[in-house]
Amino acid sequence: MGKESENGAPVTVTGTSMAGALGSNTAAGFKLVGFKNFVRTNPKSDRFKVKRFHHVEFWCSDATNTARRFSWGLGMPLVAKSDLSTGNFTHASYLIRSGDLCFLFSAPYSPSIAASEHLEPNSTASIPAFDRESCLAFVASHGLAVRAIAVEVENAEIAFRTSVAHGAKPSASPVLLDNRVILAEVLLYGDVVLRYISYNGPSQVSDPDPNYWFLPKFEPVEELSSYPLLDYGIRRLDHAVGNVPELAPAVNYVKAFTGFHEFAEFTAEDVGTSESGLNSMVLANNDEMVLLPLNEPVFGTKRKSQIQTYLEHNEGAGLQHLALVSEDIFRTLREMRKRSFVGGFEFMPSPPPTYYKNLKNRAGDVLTDEQIKQCEELGILVDRDDQGTLLQIFTKPVGDRPTMFIEIIQRVGCMLKDEEGRVYQKGGCGGFGKGNFSELFKSIEEYEKTLELKRATEQTTA
Repeated sequence: MGKESENGAPVTVTGTSMAGALGSNTAAGFKLVGFKNFVRTNPKSDRFKVKRFHHVEFWCSDATNTARRFSWGLGMPLVAKSDLSTGNFTHASYLIRSGDLCFLFSAPYSPSIAASEHLEPNSTASIPAFDRESCLAFVASHGLAVRAIAVEVENAEIAFRTSVAHGAKPSASPVLLDNRVILAEVLLYGDVVLRYISYNGPSQVSDPDPNYWFLPKFEPVEELSSYPLLDYGIRRLDHAVGNVPELAPAVNYVKAFTGFHEFAEFTAEDVGTSESGLNSMVLANNDEMVLLPLNEPVFGTKRKSQIQTYLEHNEGAGLQHLALVSEDIFRTLREMRKRSFVGGFEFMPSPPPTYYKNLKNRAGDVLTDEQIKQCEELGILVDRDDQGTLLQIFTKPVGDRPTMFIEIIQRVGCMLKDEEGRVYQKGGCGGFGKGNFSELFKSIEEYEKTLELKRATEQTTA
């Protein structure tokens, strides 16, 4: 399978006026009305059937150590591999999994390895869309970052053809794997692709062989039986957030080829601080379980927007954070914090004590006094909407650059029954932490100030 379009040169992001930022929100057919005036409707407008998030693929230069770091930090066991030991001479890919959440980490091998085996380039790749040169350029431009957000669809070929017919930029044409799995890709934003996966028949999620429940050419990790089964309670991907220079064209582009509808929106007045802010729109599929928020920076504030900082360090648009659902956020956070400074992930500073003194008034009807105490001990933020309650916390950036981070959440309420009587939780229950955005922004601002202070000190002593 060949590439149908290049990834494009990295986007150069420069400062603009406040008028320029606001202009992106008044493009034809697009205008932010703000949180208070937004009326949520679901027109069931998907252009093709989208079932669920399938996996997230990170491109990196060292898949082995990156996968093991995320495995240890998030409690997601290493369950499958595609590398030299499985006959893949193109790339090393390692899959970690917890519940329905799957993270894939891929890095290229030298092309001379395949050549020494007298093989055609990419002929042994388990991810047919993988390209060595593109991966190296991606890592050089973005550092450790997400390359693909994969969704399972009813038919990946139909999803791809429909998307392209409605303006999507093709990245990888549909290919049939092992006569039972179809994989295709279109560009989502920046160098991030939306990957379509479909199965001829059920995906056999319960099958122990990842060759069936994940993708062909992946084999189970042999040492899994002796591997300590990490499980901190993380169960699925709730939403995947992208940062873009301008919101209006990005939203219109994604809506046009997917048919996704507007699920929520926030403006700088809703979620900013006195120093910085953002504009945001959340897009959702028909059942509102695949949620794709998009953010843009605003200008004219005291400090540079964190979205602008991201765009500069990421060299353009990209995935900002992944929100992971925990079935017990208190247990998840205790386990993660144990490992924060021994190979895991560090967290943003906790809000001041006054935040938790007011929490009983805001959420005392949902959380017990003991749970509120645990929220304070663990630094968990709590917000709610008219339907449910959201508990959330954010890590610091996971790599060298102040770009991508992880959000851990638990949603409370909004329990419904489907047509077969199975109980499930409505997507987006409790909102997206509108009431906590300012606290998050303050934490990021304080974190960025430490970086600025360090730079200033070095310049003074130079």
